[in-house]
Amino acid sequence: MTIEDDNRPARQRVALTGISSRAWEHPADRGALTALRELRGFDDVVRGLFGMWNERGFRLSYLAGAIRVDHRQYPRVHGLFAEAADALDVAERPELYVSQQPMITSKAIGMDHPFIVISTGAVEKLDDDELRTLLGREIGHVRSGHAVYQTIMTLLTRWVTSFSWVPVGAIALRAIIAAMYEWWRKAELSADRAGLLAQQDPAASLRLFMKQAGGGDLSQIDTAAFLEQAAEYEGGGDLRDSIHKIGMTAFSSEPVPVARAAELQKWVDSGDYGRILGGDYPRRDDDRDASVTADVKAAAASYRDSFRDSPDPLVTFARKAAGGAADLVGSAARGARNWANGRGPNGGGSNGGGS
Repeated sequence: MTIEDDNRPARQRVALTGISSRAWEHPADRGALTALRELRGFDDVVRGLFGMWNERGFRLSYLAGAIRVDHRQYPRVHGLFAEAADALDVAERPELYVSQQPMITSKAIGMDHPFIVISTGAVEKLDDDELRTLLGREIGHVRSGHAVYQTIMTLLTRWVTSFSWVPVGAIALRAIIAAMYEWWRKAELSADRAGLLAQQDPAASLRLFMKQAGGGDLSQIDTAAFLEQAAEYEGGGDLRDSIHKIGMTAFSSEPVPVARAAELQKWVDSGDYGRILGGDYPRRDDDRDASVTADVKAAAASYRDSFRDSPDPLVTFARKAAGGAADLVGSAARGARNWANGRGPNGGGSNGGGS
């Protein structure tokens, strides 16, 4: 299945009744989330550590400096937000604000009562299907509990600046932040899936990525060429390009748009998207029975499969090096075993003769 606009007429979206956030969460994201949810008292510790951060004050800053969306203010956005929430079966919608900014941006913020903020650029540059997709992404973030951990990551980033004069502290915090950034990039892939499920049009998701990368005028952008960019980014170039990509992404909270388009395409092609629309998905009522072990194993399998299938030059080199090392170790082990059994290095008898 290819993510492209085939000019089909709009159809009724499927209401995914009782759908659990586990349906759209990337395995690496879900594994981390499940482990955190299983840590008793974790939320209390988080609130204790970050008690100086005033969520109410932060919300008040948007109440004072942005537009809160309802049926009177940005009614178009309000209607699309309700439709995205209905598709994902979210009865209690978070507060939604529109903030003045020319770029296409969106975010979910908060711990106790997360709220969503989108930019005026998103409102002005996205059509209804694209904007519904963007709003579905942020609803997905809230439903998965991502807003809490994104807030923690934001605060930790500020702490690095505050403690930069302490070498050991700064190094430790940077390591933690790098790990959280890796998780957050997977959380963004989860949100992309939620956005697709909210709109239920892969072409709209692709157009959103294209507009986020190149602005709102799609008449100047070619879909096939954009997907070629994604393929070139994933596997093109040499080891130098791979090293540059590591530098670009290590402390970046979002995957680049072309990579996100490729990842969402893989999910669609896997059949998971179609199965969910057909009614085959985990329900919220079963979340309490979710297995931590199974989710962690799924996360490990996801990283393993990514390493195995990646066309990236550095990963390809690492696979070859690992394979060569395995062959060398295997050969050495066979030689030692043969020697211990009194055989020659190639498995034959000893060549030593009597005097």
